[in-house]
Amino acid sequence: MPETTPKTTPKPTHSRDVVVEFRDVHKYFGDLHALRDINLTVGRGEVVVVLGPSGSGKSTLCRCINRLETIDAGEILVDGAAQPAEGKELYKFRTEVGMVFQSFNLFANRTILDNVTLAPRKILGQPKAQAEARALELLDAVGIGAKAGSFPAQLSGGQSQRAAIARALAMDPKVILFDEPTSALDPESTQEVLATMRQLAQGGTTMLVVTHEMSFARSCADRIIFMADGAIVETADPENFFTSPETDRARSFLSSVN
Repeated sequence: MPETTPKTTPKPTHSRDVVVEFRDVHKYFGDLHALRDINLTVGRGEVVVVLGPSGSGKSTLCRCINRLETIDAGEILVDGAAQPAEGKELYKFRTEVGMVFQSFNLFANRTILDNVTLAPRKILGQPKAQAEARALELLDAVGIGAKAGSFPAQLSGGQSQRAAIARALAMDPKVILFDEPTSALDPESTQEVLATMRQLAQGGTTMLVVTHEMSFARSCADRIIFMADGAIVETADPENFFTSPETDRARSFLSSVN
């Protein structure tokens, strides 16, 4: 029988398996060179965790994938297709790229069930019964099925973020982007959300995660991308990155967070 591949071994990203690809990407904010010559792939079913100090370009990289930030040079492909510029094609493109932000961005005047079903019904045209059945499955999966009829103000931060994850999953995206999803949470809520993300990782969800949570990076990532000053400085599997980083910049970063 073939051996089971451990989670810490990066998956191959041959062209047919690539979901997200950066090709020579540059991004400027005025005189600030926020992204410098980024070349990166995320394979189908792969969990890529982006680490680095504040201001290194991690969140900008994440936000460029679904064109919340536009790039100044290079190209970003999702499932082999280039990003549309504007209009309906861009709108459709964004439905294929789920995103979980630092803030939950839930509609305060709608129940959690309504928040999760709104996009599938309005954008994908799903019948109400179908959308609600799927939403209830997802809310159960992230551990807040009992909160379907509640409003966001009635949920804890961790519950709200798990509702946001369910909302992203409801669109059946090709990849889910997580931009510091636990940064606004207390320690208990952080662990709730990380447990949900671990379940997604184990289930084969394609994920790109920007985080400062080293334990999650070490236990769940297939590959670590370390950034500094807008550039990818180092790429490695978690075991090698955390035990024997190749660059002085990565060693300095790890010593500051340990």
